[in-house]
Amino acid sequence: MTDPNKEEPAAAGDDEQPDIDFRLSLDGDETAVEPAGDTEAEAEPDESRDQALAREIGATLGEAGPSGWKQLDAVFALTTTTVRAEVIYSDGERSMRTEPSGAVLDRVREQRALVAELDEEPWWRMLLRLSADGDFEVDYDFGDEPFPEGQLFEPDAYRADLEEYPREVLPVWLAAYIGHGDRQTRTPQDAAIEARADREAEIWPAMAENEFPDFPEMWARWACISAAFVAAGSDWGPRILPSLGWFESSRRGGSTLYSLPGGRAVLSGGVWESPNLDAAYNDGAEMPEFFAGAPDWVANPVLNPRSATGLMSFVYWWEAGRWYRGESPDASECATAVPGVWTAETVVDIVAGLAAQPPSAEQRAAAAALVSAAEVGVVTRDTVEALFDEEDGFDIDGALYQLGLAGVVASIPAEMPEAEALFRVRSYIEGRGLDTTGYPLDELIGDRFSCGWMVYVPVPRGEIAIGRAIFYIADDGVLEHSSSSVAPTTFVKGFEQRYHERRGATV
Repeated sequence: MTDPNKEEPAAAGDDEQPDIDFRLSLDGDETAVEPAGDTEAEAEPDESRDQALAREIGATLGEAGPSGWKQLDAVFALTTTTVRAEVIYSDGERSMRTEPSGAVLDRVREQRALVAELDEEPWWRMLLRLSADGDFEVDYDFGDEPFPEGQLFEPDAYRADLEEYPREVLPVWLAAYIGHGDRQTRTPQDAAIEARADREAEIWPAMAENEFPDFPEMWARWACISAAFVAAGSDWGPRILPSLGWFESSRRGGSTLYSLPGGRAVLSGGVWESPNLDAAYNDGAEMPEFFAGAPDWVANPVLNPRSATGLMSFVYWWEAGRWYRGESPDASECATAVPGVWTAETVVDIVAGLAAQPPSAEQRAAAAALVSAAEVGVVTRDTVEALFDEEDGFDIDGALYQLGLAGVVASIPAEMPEAEALFRVRSYIEGRGLDTTGYPLDELIGDRFSCGWMVYVPVPRGEIAIGRAIFYIADDGVLEHSSSSVAPTTFVKGFEQRYHERRGATV
């Protein structure tokens, strides 16, 4: 349909001709665009009554349009209590948005009631298109997919409509929208109460063995796919945010993977048109007990946003090296809502395919090296550049940022320049207000050792100083304050050991 955002003059009154004339073209030729002409409704021989009435509505809109329009697009969103409608006229270069008259809306309501009589249920939205040449199209929206922003009413409007026009089955998304009743939300307070109650009742979660990959591998693989999509400049694919993996599939499913302290995680999301949710909303079945046996930290802050709209269809949590779930379906039934993290080979196929189509043997080997490095947390820029060539337009920095947020990049800081070491130590001394009497900061010097600098002010020639301040700063920025009372060789040995312990720690 025509882009409604090109131009938005004020809407015309119900019975007024819009103050715009499309015959006045940009080149000054007032005959460049002809008026609409005769758009009087003429039913086709095999046209149904509802289609004929829709055509009549389109013709009325055409007669009310500005001179010189070539095409009009109208959308009507209705329930028994609410209505939103707009018409867009265009001449191929410019567009004008307006609202239909009250008389037109009355005819639209009549048409909707006729559709309900003929098809046993009315549409939620009707879309019309009419050309100045008389070509006409009409399409009914029965809610198979969520309505666009601005055309979704409050739940009460749909409930009122269903009282007048009962329906045997609703689309799952709409049934959830008007009837979820916050049954999938879990506040931290509720989580604590429910967790205690489950323990007292001896309700334990199911151990999900051999369903999802172990969390550390799953997290690393999610990061690799995210980095590959970013490198390729794609708006699709999963993403990594701080402590969060995010994914929305092209099949309207999606999930989130939260990484929590203590090696814990929560995976939750929803499959589009979930059979379990369909049964709960349309057949009166019980909502699955997603949180049966769940610990108290499985709560709203780490749940997929679908829980707030009633469209969450699974929740898993990782604890003590195992995946657990309540009454969630098997992982195979959640597959369309989770990125392809199932095996390392699956990830290699996805990542290599984003580098080239088809990928070469060398590219597949580089993809495998990236996945392996991510799973043990030692990815480097060279690892990424071996697969994606920056000269071919791949975003290496963006890919590394995704991998860095996931904590799978090798933590090897570059050697700190002496000037930076002196600046940091001077800032430390000044920031803490340390006494610098006899310790002029403009005389600070640095002595390099394996992983950092020893920074100090030398003792003036001919003098002896005991307990004179010495500062040690590592390449990763960690600064420790000591003095000449501790032999530098002794202090450096311990300092280097602490540095390597930090670098070897799992992020």
